[in-house]
Amino acid sequence: MLTRYFLIRTAVLLFIFSPPSGSAQEVIDTDTHRLEQVADGVYFAIGNGALYTMSNALIIERDEDVVVVDSHITPAAGRALVDSIRVVTDKPVTTVINSHFHYDHANGIPAFGDDVEIIGHEVTYQKLTGDPANEHTYLSSLTRFDNTVNRLQEELTAATSAEERRDLQSQLDFWRAHVEAQDEIEFLPPTMTLRETLTLHRGGREIQLHYFGRAHTGGDLAIYLPEDRIVFTGDMVLGGISYMGDGYVSEWADTLQGLKRLDFDLVLPGHGPGFRDRARIDNVQAYYTDLTEEVRRLKDLGYSAEEAAARADLRQHDALGVSQLGANLEAVQRMYDLIDGRIE
Repeated sequence: MLTRYFLIRTAVLLFIFSPPSGSAQEVIDTDTHRLEQVADGVYFAIGNGALYTMSNALIIERDEDVVVVDSHITPAAGRALVDSIRVVTDKPVTTVINSHFHYDHANGIPAFGDDVEIIGHEVTYQKLTGDPANEHTYLSSLTRFDNTVNRLQEELTAATSAEERRDLQSQLDFWRAHVEAQDEIEFLPPTMTLRETLTLHRGGREIQLHYFGRAHTGGDLAIYLPEDRIVFTGDMVLGGISYMGDGYVSEWADTLQGLKRLDFDLVLPGHGPGFRDRARIDNVQAYYTDLTEEVRRLKDLGYSAEEAAARADLRQHDALGVSQLGANLEAVQRMYDLIDGRIE
């Protein structure tokens, strides 16, 4: 039976063998990462499955230092990223940019030391100085990790062959190490924030940070390198539909319209491989717009969030892999809560 572990490893292999067309000048494999050189001194960092890294990162080399965008899911994963950076440069990391507040992008920051400057949106600061340990997205991830360990323990107990036991033990060791890595978590907020735009001019490199509106979270940033025509989007844009559990689905398409005003050739998302096909952005915009209209229609007919999630018909979005009736319940419930004013 395929487990989450093998799904992750399979996804990593897909990334390895499916780089964005014409994007990587050089590929460097470290112990824990695949580093795709997408421009001179700019590397797209993708975990290779050696440990649980989950999200992508961006390494931007300047004349005297390095800027990193997103820090992975734990300090252990962050340290692995630091080690991988050392393979391509010995310049110090002075700045870490948070694309947004989610745990899998921001919890590796302690690995970069006490003196690093952390830049993020004002909403990211609010989230990471509020009650981040009790954010529902973070708590649900801990539950999933524990459930995975418990399931693997049960499967190991029931295993009947030596080969099966070896495979399950390997998976169990992997997940136990990740669960243990949670003990190091320290939520570090930005030391510098922005509300709309910020441009870093230093060391021969221009790095623009843009906030176009609410989307995946209330504080998503696009990190734009105008000279290289590259944009790192975090989870605001993936190759397909993003997680919507903290999202603002009714505003998402408009936010992406702002993003599309930037002059870029290559999109580097927070998960999955980079891509050049801007039609992918159009596709997810259309999905979020249609989901908003469908949920509002069903709510106006008196259906509960659970009923609306079961009935929502988005099957016209087959380009995004939507082939069955229904929508994500967590997303629909959040949309109901926003419409009813229970959350902001």
